Amino acid sequence: MSQNQPKKIQSLRTPIVSVLGHVDHGKTTLLDSIRGSSVTSTEAGSITQHIGVTTVSINLISQMAGSLVNSENFEIPGLLFIDTPGHQLFTTLRSRGGSLADIAILVVDIKDGFQPQTKEALTILRESKTPFIVCANKIDTIPGWNSQNNSSIVTSYNSQPERIRKSLDQKFYQLLGELSTFGFSADYYWKVSDFSKTVGIIPTSAHTKEGIPDLLAVLMGLTQKYMRDSISVDLDGPGKGIVLEVKEEKGLGKTFDAILYDGSISEESTIVVGGEDGPISTNIRALFSLLPISDSNPNSTFTRTSKATAASGIKVAASGLSNVIVGSPLREVKDAPLESIVFEIESELEKIKIETQDSGVIICADTLGSLEALSKALSEIGAPILSATVGDIAPRNVSLASTSSEKQHRIILGFNVNSIEEAERHAREKGVTILLNDVIYRLLEDYESLTEDLQTYRRTSIFEKLTRPAKFIIMENHIFRHSNPAVVGVEILMGTLQKNSPVSIQTKDDFQRIGFIKEIKHQGESVDKAHSGDQVSISIEGPTIGRQIDEKSEIWVDVHEKHAKALEGNFSPDLREDEREVLSLFLKQKRINDPFWGK
Repeated sequence: MSQNQPKKIQSLRTPIVSVLGHVDHGKTTLLDSIRGSSVTSTEAGSITQHIGVTTVSINLISQMAGSLVNSENFEIPGLLFIDTPGHQLFTTLRSRGGSLADIAILVVDIKDGFQPQTKEALTILRESKTPFIVCANKIDTIPGWNSQNNSSIVTSYNSQPERIRKSLDQKFYQLLGELSTFGFSADYYWKVSDFSKTVGIIPTSAHTKEGIPDLLAVLMGLTQKYMRDSISVDLDGPGKGIVLEVKEEKGLGKTFDAILYDGSISEESTIVVGGEDGPISTNIRALFSLLPISDSNPNSTFTRTSKATAASGIKVAASGLSNVIVGSPLREVKDAPLESIVFEIESELEKIKIETQDSGVIICADTLGSLEALSKALSEIGAPILSATVGDIAPRNVSLASTSSEKQHRIILGFNVNSIEEAERHAREKGVTILLNDVIYRLLEDYESLTEDLQTYRRTSIFEKLTRPAKFIIMENHIFRHSNPAVVGVEILMGTLQKNSPVSIQTKDDFQRIGFIKEIKHQGESVDKAHSGDQVSISIEGPTIGRQIDEKSEIWVDVHEKHAKALEGNFSPDLREDEREVLSLFLKQKRINDPFWGK
């Protein structure tokens, strides 16, 4: 840095807190209890809505936490919460090579314990190395719990009868065991001496607000004490953020909501965001900032502003935003050349590029993060991806899926998106299956169930087309016609005799084909197959009784080499024991001259 350049002033920005957890474990309810009320709409024409971001001021936190938080002891201006519907957005909220969130809250239902999304969240937290605390939520559902509304959990816990405390402790120890399997040491937060080594668990109730004061106090204390470096930013530096949502606003046209995590951004600034066809450079026409929750502003309300600073929720109106991708990076062009910013955005987008193959399923999701998470989940179960796009399922997706000759690839998986009506009709016509869900692990379960059914159907279809092994004998006094075709009564000694199977007689070191089974009748009724022990009449096209075969002749099904290989290999478990035995005898004879026959 030149001696003539002014030194950049570093300030502590608002820490960013991500809320994760299994569906229905109380993430949003917990945030609503911090907000003070559920998100509500306001007068028509206003720009007010919950975008998954809530800023809570230090004054409100001090008011809610009481003696646990003294605003005079803190430099940070409050807390910014990100409510992640799943965990997919969280995976794409990145800055400085790690997670965008400075700290996370893992919400766990105290009665349900760890569930699939809880484990998914822990894996994400561990891989991104994001510090976190655990909210053991819904303590008010413990039988006999005496709720102490709005109180510190320490006060509430100590006021409970011993048997109720033991009931909570029992659930608590189960959580400790689950966390230990992921390599985390944990304890009640008031027993933790070093939060850098031990995860703090805070029992809470989103309904009675018990433990909320403790939660806010711990978040404030941890971020200011342990995270000064990561939340120290130059508030006058170029703005950096992540796009959260793109929408049409009345009177503004196309807009996007974003979270600004570094620097500041101004109205009329030039910005670069990620688009479907590459980086988009545009000028801000109107800038709105999300006001912090307060007594006078109980809802997440945007207000027009000339400048917004980190960390905050913002809304941007500009031209050329129709193809902006949710989850893409946002950069303000300030000191650096436009070309370098464009290159930076391209590099960021390249990091989350989905790897596709020449054949596979098609995936659609609401954000880049969702798309990346779904792609990763599919790769873990070995499912190939042909195409990956952000947005609702459209006819073009169906057209692409219909080009696959493999039924297990004629599938479109949609996470947190809709399917356009025309696409649904097109899918029915083209034999393409569309699977939709807003929970990734459930979408994967649906996919695995479908592919398992398809594989079972495919396996059954292939098995049914294979010529099965059998050996049978012409019974005495059961020659009804000598030739064209020969009609005889037989007993199946081993295996399964099928209609249209080629048949042969055994020679010294091989088999000699004599014809094929034209028809099988059992008690006068035509059947497609007969099994070991059955006595049936058959017509054999090819031989003449008295020349190639006669009474008491043992006749074998002459299994094709490719069929024999499949039956001995992949389909051996599908054969009955007598079928495996006759196949083994048949192969032994065939391999006298050629040891590698059928291998």
